[in-house]
Amino acid sequence: MKTAIIVVLFALSLTLAKAHAGEIVVIGNGNVPKMDTVTVQKIYTGKFIKVSGVSVKPVGVKPGAVTRNTFLREFLNQDEEKYTAYWTVRRYIGKGVPPADLQSAAEVIKYVQSTPGGVGYIDEAELKPGMNVVARR
Repeated sequence: MKTAIIVVLFALSLTLAKAHAGEIVVIGNGNVPKMDTVTVQKIYTGKFIKVSGVSVKPVGVKPGAVTRNTFLREFLNQDEEKYTAYWTVRRYIGKGVPPADLQSAAEVIKYVQSTPGGVGYIDEAELKPGMNVVARR
């Protein structure tokens, strides 16, 4: 009987984990306040550099990553081509540079946790207890 319960609980935990996989959350350093989707859009398009008086330092993940593609679609209503073109123009006219691209969720988490004002996005499945989720869709 105990074995059957353990098997059922294990299967249930896998189902719950998969239910959250693919959902993107925006995380921030402990000093970054909660924000809405419009604020996230403005941060990742270089229009906001401060949120509630906190200077934000956004990062993303490398082009081609599923997490990046989902973030661009869900939060910015863009695809990689439009996002790259947008930043190419902004850089050319002297209006800033895009957020740095890191290689993995682990690098994003490390950056955000160690950088005051750090903001990044990860798959919800990568969340760890105590992380500051500042936005979600």
